Amino acid sequence: MQLYRKVKALTGLSPVELLRQMRLQRAYSLLVSTTKTVSEVAYEVGFGTPGYFSKCFKKHFGKYPTQLRGE
Repeated sequence: MQLYRKVKALTGLSPVELLRQMRLQRAYSLLVSTTKTVSEVAYEVGFGTPGYFSKCFKKHFGKYPTQLRGE
């Protein structure tokens, strides 16, 4: 409980939200710099399913991972 309060006070995010945000940032870097599939990137950064990864990615960045690859 104390860890939760400290992390929330320092970052404004819960530990789970902070970890998810860090995973999404890493995924963004991988999608831009490698030719790995979206599924491979999702599993590499720690998401259990590519569908959930895509949903979180869209919520955070405003576009799906496949749209990022299309640019």
